[in-house]
Parts: sequence; structure tokens; C-alpha cells
Amino acid sequence: MLPTHHRRVTAACAAVAAAGALVLAGLPGSASAQADPAASASPSLSPAESAAVAATSPDVLRAMRRDLGLTTAQAEARLVNEAEAGAVAGSLRSALGRDFAGAWVRGATSATLTVATTDAADVPAIEARGARAAVVDHSADQLDAAKARLDRAARKAKTRDAPVWYVDVRTNAVVVRAVHASAAASLVSAAGVDTSLVRVVRTTERPRPLYDLVGGDAYYMGGRCSIGFPITKGGQQGFATAGHCGRAGTATSGYNQVAQGTFQASIFPGRDMAWVATNSQWTATPYVKGQGGQRVGVEGSTQSPVGASICRSGSTTGWHCGTISQHNTSVTYPEGTISGVTRTTVCAEPGDSGGSFISGSQAQGVTSGGSGNCSSGGTTFHQPINPLLQQYGLTLKTTGGGDPGPGDPEPGGTWAAGKVYAPGDTVTYGGSTYRCLQGHQAQPGWEPPSTPALWEAV
Repeated sequence: MLPTHHRRVTAACAAVAAAGALVLAGLPGSASAQADPAASASPSLSPAESAAVAATSPDVLRAMRRDLGLTTAQAEARLVNEAEAGAVAGSLRSALGRDFAGAWVRGATSATLTVATTDAADVPAIEARGARAAVVDHSADQLDAAKARLDRAARKAKTRDAPVWYVDVRTNAVVVRAVHASAAASLVSAAGVDTSLVRVVRTTERPRPLYDLVGGDAYYMGGRCSIGFPITKGGQQGFATAGHCGRAGTATSGYNQVAQGTFQASIFPGRDMAWVATNSQWTATPYVKGQGGQRVGVEGSTQSPVGASICRSGSTTGWHCGTISQHNTSVTYPEGTISGVTRTTVCAEPGDSGGSFISGSQAQGVTSGGSGNCSSGGTTFHQPINPLLQQYGLTLKTTGGGDPGPGDPEPGGTWAAGKVYAPGDTVTYGGSTYRCLQGHQAQPGWEPPSTPALWEAV
């Protein structure tokens, strides 16, 4: 046991910069304002408009469709309109000077740009650029100055009950979101800000920092261990680790000593496996911390053969590599014997326990124990990951696997993504039978017909 107690930005910016000299697309008063949003994909696009779409990853477009409820044509139109609107708003900000009071877009495709001013005489100039004009009381400079005063006051004042404030150009105010109105009033008073500039919004939200779960990072539970592999179980996020690091109910804090989660289940001795469910501040990622802190992607959990190369990540000694000596090993620790572990030539030291063992991009297991050290060399055992995932019904967080797409038909059969398969297991898929060649957890894109390294037809 080893615990211790101690859219490509450049192209997009180019599109925005070039857009100011071009005819507006999709904005009120422009030639294309009445056109169908799908026109954004037409051959008549200007160079800047084309760049706004072409420089966007298909993954971004898919996410926009999913999260904003858009069609592909609407998503592309929105990107074009936003690129054009940014350039127009920037140009008008310079032209209006101290009168400028902010700008914003609205509509499913961001087809409407509004520019605010404190001087009604600016309206014709705004409308001439294809935007709508709003005449308001406070300039952007006034609102920004008020916000800056709140920032300075917050360095000394307690703001836990008034946790968020910002300039809201659409309502022409500095908004303070507060759990208790009195907390907002105290902050505004301490800042010496004119209350006519402020709008208080009641909220129950208490924002908190968000942190990544990465294999090899430290976590604490009285002593220190290392994250094995981030996982999910339904909607719950967490990580797999060694059983000797904690018992069910043991609370953990992260590498930064922030409250993290709780052990949900643990086995040791006999085996050396456990998993921790984390709170909403922590997000499971498909990565292990590699050499120099560089992240290594985890694509799956195909078990490597004896003699294969294998590397380990831990919070004490970092990244070290060796080879697999034997699978299905039994080893006796002072607390008892554990079986089914893998013996390796990789070194480890106290605090590395629970950390990641990975071959290439394939998760292998979590660090259990060993002998020696990383100065003179040593032997280390790891609890294989696939039995751990199977034991607790966990899904490994991976970068691998494909998206079969909503239009693909269900082929039918017993094969299922998320299930752990051992060599010799048989499944049916699309009317055929397949035998598993290498132990792994199945995932979309790894269907038997497309992964001959994992499955053979029988």
C-alpha cells in the first residue's frame, strides 16, 4: 500500500476585423436582413462571412444545435451575424465616444443588433449602420466606473450574500445579485456608488469554483492518495481509486484541499478497489496527468498483454513507465492478501496509491502497492480497472469512441456499450456472433464489426 500521512480563434477574429468594411448580413436594414437564415450557407457569402462559419468546428455547431435549439442553418447564420455585429458595434463605439452605452444582439440567429447611446442625436448614425438605437440614461463609461468601485469595495467587504455583480447593458444598470438585499445595500454603500446606477436582483445561487478530476492528481482523506481514473455512474461523477485509501463514507478533499466527495464503496483486502462520488464542483475528465503535467487522453480500457509497456501517474512521484510482468497475481500485505492484481516493473512511492496505470491510451488499473522506490527502482502492483468498473457499475470517462448518430438503425443483439467484457465472452450484434479477444469496457464506436482487435466473428 502506498498512502501517505504527511473555433479557432485567429480565423474568427480575422472574420470580425474584416467584417466592418463589408455589407451587413442579417442585421436590420441590411440587404440580407429578410433572407432565410439558411442563406448563410449560400455561395454568395462574403469572405468574412465565410470565415465566420468555416473557422468553426463541427463540434461547436453540433453543440449549438443541441443547447440553443437551432438548426444547422440557424447556427451558421448566427455565427455570421455575430461576427458582423461585433465589428459594427466596435465601429460605433469609436464613433459615439462618451455617448456609447453598450451593444447587444438578440434573436435565434442574432439577427438584431441594438446599440445604446445617451444622446438622441446619435440615433440616425446608429440606424445608418443597420442597427437599432436605444437612448438611455447612463453611458458605458459611467457603468464601468461604478462596477470598478464595487470591485474595490469587495476587497474589504464581505460579499458572500451578494456574490455576483456586473454591468448589464440591456437594462442600463449595474446589477448586484444578492441572497439578501441588505448585503447588496451594504456593498453599494461601502463602494459609494449612486444607487440610481444599481439594480438589485434576488437570487438563491452561491457560485463556487469548478475543478477537474484528472488521473494522478492528489486527493486527501486524512492521508494522501491519487486519483485513478475519472468515471461516471449515471449522472454522478467521480473517480476510481484503491480500496485501501478509504472506506465507504470517508470524505475526501482535492489536490487544492477543497471539499471533493465521499467514498461510496471500497474493498480491501481481497481486492483493492474503491470509487469516490464527487460534489458538483468537480468534473470528470478523460485524462491522466503525464510527463511534466501534460494531459494524456484515455480512450478505453483494453487490457494489455504481459510484456507490454505501461506507465503510472501518481501525486508523489509523477509519471514513470515500465512493463507488465504478470497478470492475475496474488500479493500479501500486512493487512491481508489481495488477488487478481497485475505486477509491473514500474516504481512507486507512498502517496501514489490509487493512481493511474495506462498503456498508450488504454486505462489498465489503479496503483495498489509494491516495494522499492523511484530512486533505486521497484515493483508495483495495480488493481485492474475493468473488474473495478464492473464491480461498481461505473463508466470510464474516455476521449475514445464514436457517435453513431441519431439516424443510425439499432442492429440488435446482446452487445451493449458500457458493459465490461472479458476474453472469451460472446455477444451477438447485427445477427452475427462475436467472441471477445481482449478485456475492455465497450463504448459507442467500438461495436464488434468495427473493432477486429477486440472481437472476432464466430
